[in-house]
Amino acid sequence: MNTQAKLFISTIFIALLASCSSSKRGSNVSQGTGIEINSSRGGFQYKTNYKGQETGPGLVFVPGGTFVKGRVQDDVMRDWNNAPVRVQVRSFFMDETEVTNLMYIEYLDWLERVYKKKYPDVYIAAIPDTMVWRNPLGFNEDMVNNYLRHPAFRDYPVVGVTWQQATNYAKWRTERVNENLLEREGYVEKGVSLQIDSIVPGSEFNTRTHLLAPDKSYGGTFADKAGRTAQPKSRDADSTALNYVKIEDGLFLPKYRLPTEAEWEYAALGLSELREYNSYRGKKKYPWAGSSTRSIKRKNEGDQLANFKQGKGDYSGVSGWSSDNADITAPVRAYPPNDFGLHCMAGNVAEWVADVYRPIVDNNISDMSYYRGNLYAKPSIGPEGKTVIVDDVKLDTMPNNKIYIKSLPGEVKFVSIDTLEDATLRPNFNKAYNSDYMDGDDESNPTKQDMYKFAVGEDGKINQDKSNVKSLISDQTRVVKGGSWKDRSYWLDPAQRRYLPEFMAADFIGFRCAMSYLGESNVKKRPRD
Repeated sequence: MNTQAKLFISTIFIALLASCSSSKRGSNVSQGTGIEINSSRGGFQYKTNYKGQETGPGLVFVPGGTFVKGRVQDDVMRDWNNAPVRVQVRSFFMDETEVTNLMYIEYLDWLERVYKKKYPDVYIAAIPDTMVWRNPLGFNEDMVNNYLRHPAFRDYPVVGVTWQQATNYAKWRTERVNENLLEREGYVEKGVSLQIDSIVPGSEFNTRTHLLAPDKSYGGTFADKAGRTAQPKSRDADSTALNYVKIEDGLFLPKYRLPTEAEWEYAALGLSELREYNSYRGKKKYPWAGSSTRSIKRKNEGDQLANFKQGKGDYSGVSGWSSDNADITAPVRAYPPNDFGLHCMAGNVAEWVADVYRPIVDNNISDMSYYRGNLYAKPSIGPEGKTVIVDDVKLDTMPNNKIYIKSLPGEVKFVSIDTLEDATLRPNFNKAYNSDYMDGDDESNPTKQDMYKFAVGEDGKINQDKSNVKSLISDQTRVVKGGSWKDRSYWLDPAQRRYLPEFMAADFIGFRCAMSYLGESNVKKRPRD
């Protein structure tokens, strides 16, 4: 081997050593101070080997991007309540399908075992309204009695669920998923999450409580349930302080929640199939390509791509010929997914989203992750400087006499931010309640009366003075997206939007959950076309 070759090999070897040393230094030594991180001798501890957020059960990844939100087709209704405008949506996760009857009765089963004996109203408040199937001139009693619980409908989307019930289901799902992660990583004994019948209200797992008041986790009995092999291990053999999971560990997933209207519309469109470099080739009317509701693929040519009402008295088409195979709802995977892998983003059931409804969507105020409905809150801190934990069930009665679960024992108590203490001289917000932010009230009402004064007041009671009611829309009115089995194809356009008070339900409205993504905008790097 000549001298030049030896010199070349030596250079490569030195470079590799430097690279390894640099990598080790970057993960175990602070770039700010040069002090060692995660030393067995003590000092600052941090999860430097974090691999990124994992995908929660039932979810698929939706890479964020820019798109034109709003109706780009002819507006035959002439309501102009979703004018097109370009907005940005951050990457997020969304349920592959609508929440099914089976998924929801798992929730009901859990509530029944834990709360029905001591707090029966908690269980009652979560039960869907099966009477939404009734029609004075229709025979639907079989649906009233069987749709929710019968095994024949286990994979059908749950309906009769209010916005409030959907939100509470998402909260419950968050806790069960994160508790399962605790078991998987050895922080609690295997099978703790299955011991439902032994749970006392207030002793169930709550993510926020575990992070903000770890000594109150599991009702203050976490030390009894914690595995001694828990990670990260304490430096002191006599201490268990580090056996609690911290937010720095990156173990817990963000909360399951309802998607925002912008997220839902973006996910439903699935525009990536039209992408060419950094632009889209045209626009889409449906979650699939083309202007027809029928498949053009040879394998299933002519089949309907969604479950919708095809005409007056025609909910499925002629038997045995290119029908949508459903007269009411259909199994959640009965139709092909869109380009993001999401099923039934058109048809089957319309879906609740998180936003408060307003007739005019002023996206020009915020073109990044647009959302109306922010209520800024903070954990309540007691006199001793500790986070306050709810010690009893908090319920509320809605105008239609339905019970709403506001909070459960064992949760962290949240209060609205203080305007003087938390919002003074802030350039980005100045109050806690923002559902009515710049919605036109002040500009259009010189007397400062509320434009969106509904028959139901903020206290949840019916307003008897009907002369003051100016609109059917209020801060309790939520956006409903997508078409359903009862709708014509016009409503299959993802840009369509409707509304319903958050305490009401319908036989054509279901929901699916979403989850924020923390980290890079794309999980997988794709080569440029």
